[in-house]
Amino acid sequence: MIFSLQGSVQELTPTYAVINVHGVGYYVGISLMTSQALALNKPAFLFIQQIIREDAHLLFGFNTRSEKEMFNLLISVNGVGAVSALILLSTLTLEEIATAILSKNSALIQKAKGIGAKTAERIIVDLKDKVQKFGIEAENISAFVDNKVKEESLSALEVLGIPKRMSEKMADRMMKQNPEITVEELVKQILKNI
Repeated sequence: MIFSLQGSVQELTPTYAVINVHGVGYYVGISLMTSQALALNKPAFLFIQQIIREDAHLLFGFNTRSEKEMFNLLISVNGVGAVSALILLSTLTLEEIATAILSKNSALIQKAKGIGAKTAERIIVDLKDKVQKFGIEAENISAFVDNKVKEESLSALEVLGIPKRMSEKMADRMMKQNPEITVEELVKQILKNI
């Protein structure tokens, strides 16, 4: 099993690289995050995940051990293949993926091309207990959820013709008083107080 490759970058695209190791070129699938860390004809070190199938031996490379760990967690979910996992890693940062899972934000996960609602929900259910180690603090999650409640409330109020500037301060005050407030409750409270 190949654990890592060290060599020079012979070819580089946003989705794959060819790493030349002592004259042998290894074709390695990569995410956009890893692609941005590499440079053509420069030395490179990648953590490798080798996937052996009946019809192919595939190599996937990662700039960091954390990215490789997240990739392995994602492909452990039924319905998420290696390509989908790379697309998700190219669309969102590790922290964004972990925060989306922990805050049950399937809409953010669905921003990755090819990941639908059912797959996003499955990722959340399967990985919610496994992504804490990706540097996500509890306060970040509650802030993330608070921002989502606030954003949805303000956009709903804008649709109703209430300027964002007017409702934003009220939203902040009400969310301080009641951190558990829902979007519907917040919209109602602001409408009552205008």
